[in-house]
Amino acid sequence: MKKTIRDISIKDKLVIVRCDFNVPIDEGGRIADETRIVGALPTIRYLIEGGARIILMSHMGRPDGEVDMKYTLRPVAKSLSAHLGQEVRFVSSPAVVDDAVRAAAAKLAPGEAMLLENLRFRKEETKNGAAFAKELAELADLWVNDAFGTAHRAHASTAGIAAYLPAVSGFLIEKEVQFLGDAVENPRRPFVAILGGAKVGDKIPVIENLLNKVDSLLIGGGMAYTFFKARGYEIGASILDEKHVEMAASLEKAAKEKGVELLLPTDVKAAVAFENDAEAAFFGADAIPSDRMGLDIGPKTIALFEEKIRSAGTVVWNGPMGVFEMPNFAAGTKAVALALAASDAVSVIGGGDSAAAVEQFGCGAEMSHISTGGGASLEFLEGKVLPGIAAIEDK
Repeated sequence: MKKTIRDISIKDKLVIVRCDFNVPIDEGGRIADETRIVGALPTIRYLIEGGARIILMSHMGRPDGEVDMKYTLRPVAKSLSAHLGQEVRFVSSPAVVDDAVRAAAAKLAPGEAMLLENLRFRKEETKNGAAFAKELAELADLWVNDAFGTAHRAHASTAGIAAYLPAVSGFLIEKEVQFLGDAVENPRRPFVAILGGAKVGDKIPVIENLLNKVDSLLIGGGMAYTFFKARGYEIGASILDEKHVEMAASLEKAAKEKGVELLLPTDVKAAVAFENDAEAAFFGADAIPSDRMGLDIGPKTIALFEEKIRSAGTVVWNGPMGVFEMPNFAAGTKAVALALAASDAVSVIGGGDSAAAVEQFGCGAEMSHISTGGGASLEFLEGKVLPGIAAIEDK
């Protein structure tokens, strides 16, 4: 168990908090999606109410160590101020830390908060530069990591800073570790994992780890066609991860040896082109015409996957079942989302496209947990130690 902000004294302490405010900004400079900001509010409110003096920090986008005001965090400060009902002062310094920032931090009163400029304006951030980590640490008495979305990165603000300050987690990371950890290590059974997305190569370590833990593994989306190819099926113009055809065969063999039920689609919706309005029809998985590409799972597969979800105790889902961004090829992904929403299972959505899908189909509130970190949740499901989690002190 990792220490959280509940486990330490925060009153009057200068607390520097790593958040994930990497939010999309539209052409008018407005935040297009505030989900990550809202996710950080419970931790920030707890610190305010506890009388801490709060320094918030985050990255946004990929400015690659250069000062690019397209990626300024100023809009985030405005959003935070509105949500919290009090000013979150934005201390604009391209150096992120300088004398003006140090002076502003020192003047913070209990319950007040300020926000630093984009951490990635400094190239030392992503290189985990010790000098920059120390600069950040010298602003505060305590470091709180609440940025699960970057916990798989060993950066100055997500790991290096812990060498200089006591380190605890915020509520967002606490929740992520609890749900993902319990789902994988102590699941209610049957434990079902649903994996989709395009490339088998991206999910091989996840599959290898989950084969030691799950009762059933359901594979859909673009990666299914690599498994079809491994079985010798005609896949037409469907997406193929050619480098990993043999690996797909070996994974299916490993599942059989471990007694894990590995289910591939039995039918697919295949079209003549990668377009929403392209002529499309349903075909058996082993009967895809050579001039078509599979873009969604078919109705028989949907029924099969829904049945597995209904009987599950725990479901972890990462990756869509088809090209859900196109309405005509969204049925499979939507069906999985709605089945999970109606299920009594503990449902853990592994970030990224799966998280976007459950929100798109209006059932996010019905999920037990939606991870805020696509890459971080994948690495967690692989069984990897995440640097941003490892840096937090144990209880």
